[in-house]
Amino acid sequence: MLRVVEAFSGIGSQAKALEKLGLEFKIVNTVEWDIAACYAYDLIHNGEQDLTEYLNIPKDELLRILSKYSLSTDGKNPANMRFLKTWPEDSLRKVLCAINRTRNLGSITDVTYDMLPKKIDLLTYSFPCQDLSICGSWHGNMSGIDRKANNRSGMLWEVERILQEMHEAKRKLPKFLLMENVSNILSKNHLSNFKEWQGFLEKLGYVNKVYTLNAANFGSPQKRVRTYMLSVFCPDSRRKKVVENYFEKNDLEKQEPMKRRDIKTCFRTDYSVERYKVEADISNMNDTPSRRKIFEDNEVVFDGIKFVTDSVNTLTTKQDRNPTSGLIMYPEHAPGKSEYRNFTPRECFLLMGFDEEDYEVIAANNIKIRKDKNLYSRERFEKLAGNSIVVDVLVAIFAQVDQLNAMLWNGAYIPRNGEKRKYKKHKKVGIKTVSDITFMEKGLSKGADKFAL
Repeated sequence: MLRVVEAFSGIGSQAKALEKLGLEFKIVNTVEWDIAACYAYDLIHNGEQDLTEYLNIPKDELLRILSKYSLSTDGKNPANMRFLKTWPEDSLRKVLCAINRTRNLGSITDVTYDMLPKKIDLLTYSFPCQDLSICGSWHGNMSGIDRKANNRSGMLWEVERILQEMHEAKRKLPKFLLMENVSNILSKNHLSNFKEWQGFLEKLGYVNKVYTLNAANFGSPQKRVRTYMLSVFCPDSRRKKVVENYFEKNDLEKQEPMKRRDIKTCFRTDYSVERYKVEADISNMNDTPSRRKIFEDNEVVFDGIKFVTDSVNTLTTKQDRNPTSGLIMYPEHAPGKSEYRNFTPRECFLLMGFDEEDYEVIAANNIKIRKDKNLYSRERFEKLAGNSIVVDVLVAIFAQVDQLNAMLWNGAYIPRNGEKRKYKKHKKVGIKTVSDITFMEKGLSKGADKFAL
C-alpha cells in the first residue's frame, strides 16, 4: 500500500488519479489551508459527512479548535477569525469534520517533520503558481520561487525545510516526490532557482525526472501543458542505475499520444435536463462590449448543434475572462444575455478528470456562510477546478511510481542484462503497470533474480 501525503492538496487530483489507476493507497495527511478546497476534498473522497460527534460542541469551542490551524477563506490570505465567527455553527462543524476526515494539517508553514508519519511512500507538492505564471509576469511579478521573495510560490522552500528536518532527524525520506507547476518554472527567470531545488533533492539521494506534458496527449480533451518532476529516492548506486535506465526507456514526453476522451463526455448541452439548463443560465453572462470582445477573440467549442473541436484550451481559475478556455454557443440565452455561455462548473470538473458525482456531492452539500451566501459560488467552483491537476496525466505518472516502487522496494523481479520482461496491463485503465523494459544494469550481480535489499 502506498502511504501518501498530499501537500497543497486542493480537491485531491492525486488521490483521484491513484483511485482511477486502481492502486492500493492511503492518504495519511493532506496539507491545505484553503477551507473551500479542504471541504470539497472531504466530500469528493469521503462522501457526505456524519456530524453526530460534533453536535454537542458549542460555537466558541469550534472556533477555538479551528483557530489552531492556519486556514484561509479565500485561498490567498489568512482567515479572519472575526469573519469565521459570523458563520453558522453547522458550517463550522462541517469545516472541522472535513479537517479531521482528511487529516489536514492546515498551512504548510506550520507543518514540521514530526507531525508527519514516519513512513511516507509518496509526497506530492503542487505549490501555488501565481508568482511563476506568465500572467504574473505580465503584471510585473518576476519573483517566482526565489527563496527571499516571501511570496506564495515560495512555499516550495517549506517543502525543502520539512525534508531537511527529516534528514537531520535521521527519519526515512519519502520514496517518491511529485511536483507539479506551470511550465514557466523552466524559463530563464526561474531556472536557476529550480536547479537549486533539484540540486538539494539530489544531495538527499533523489534522482529527478522532469517532464513537461500536455494533458491532451494523455487522453484528456484539454490542451493543458504543465511541468512535473518525479523524484525517486535512491540510497545506493544500484537503485540509481535502475531508475536512470528506467527513465531513459520510459520517457512520458516521448510516448505516443493516447486516444482522447470524446469531448462530448465533458459537456452538458442537453437542456431538457433541468439542472443542466440552470447551470447553463448561470454561466451565460450579460451581453456587454467586453463579452463581445471575448466572443471575437476565443474559440467556439460547440456551435449550438455539434462540437466543432476535439479539445479545449487550458482551463483557468476564471471562465469569464479573455482569453478563456472556449465558448459554448447558447441559442436559449435570455434577452440581454450573450449568445454564448462559458463552461459550467460541472463541465470544468469533468475536463479536469473528475466525475460528475464529485461535483454533485459538493453542490448538494454547499456551506452557508451567511443567510444569503454559500461558500461555493460559480466563481469558486471554477477556481477549485482551475487550480487542480488533470487527473489523466497523473494516472500516467503514478503508473510509473507503481512500476518503480515494485522494482526498487517490493522485491520485484529485475531482468538480467539484455533480458526483456513483459508485465500485464492494468485492468481498469488499460495501461501497463510496468512497461516492457530492457535493463543494461551492470551493477546487478550475476544470476540475481531479485533486487535483494
